[in-house]
Amino acid sequence: MSTFIDVSHTVEHGMTTYKGLPPPAISVHLSREDSRKLYEEGTEFHIGKIEMVANTGTYIDSPFHRYSDGRDLASLDLASLANLDGLVIRTAQQEITRGVLGDLDVRGKAVLFHTGWEKHWRTDKYMDGSHPFVAAETAHYLADAGTALVGIDSYNIDSTSYPGRPAHSILLKKEIPIVEHLCGLNALPDSGFSFFAVPVKVKHFGTFPVRAFAIVP
Repeated sequence: MSTFIDVSHTVEHGMTTYKGLPPPAISVHLSREDSRKLYEEGTEFHIGKIEMVANTGTYIDSPFHRYSDGRDLASLDLASLANLDGLVIRTAQQEITRGVLGDLDVRGKAVLFHTGWEKHWRTDKYMDGSHPFVAAETAHYLADAGTALVGIDSYNIDSTSYPGRPAHSILLKKEIPIVEHLCGLNALPDSGFSFFAVPVKVKHFGTFPVRAFAIVP
C-alpha cells in the first residue's frame, strides 16, 4: 500500500503567511440554518467564503508571477505539477549553495529543500529575514540541469534582505514552478516518491495555494 504524506500548511482565518500581506478572511456565505429555507425538510448545505491574497499558506509560483509574458496558473502543464519524481535535499545552510546537490541527477525532478524552518511557522522569527534561501548559483544549476519544480520549507526561496529575487527570476524564466512554505519534509525519504502541487486553474494569476503532497510506495 502506498503512503500519502501531506506537506502543506493548513489555511486558517486570520493567519499570516507573508509579512505585510493581508491574512485570509474565512466566513459563511450561506449558513446551514439559512439553507434550510431553500430545500426540503432535512436537507441543508454550507457555502463558505474566503477572501485572500494569492500568497497564502503553501503556494506555487508560476512564471506569470515574475514575468508578464510568462505562463499563468491556467497555462501550466499538469506534467510540471503532478506525479513528479521527488528528491529531498536536507541542509542547514542559510544560503543554500550548489554544493548541497552534489552529483545528483535533478533532470525532470521535483527538488525540495528541507531546512527545518517550518518550526518557526506563524511566529515573528519565520518572517524576520533570517530564513534559508536558494543561492543564485544553485538556481542557475537547477535551471540548466532541467529540474521540473523546486520547493522549499522556508519563508521565501530568495533572501528577503535584498531587493533582488534571483532564484525566482532564474527558475521562472525557465518555466520551473516554485513551491514555498512547504512543511513535513522530514517525513519523506530522500528519493523514491512522487510529488504533487496542483493549484486552481486561474487565468491571469501567477500564484495560488496548493495541497502539496507526496506518494511513497
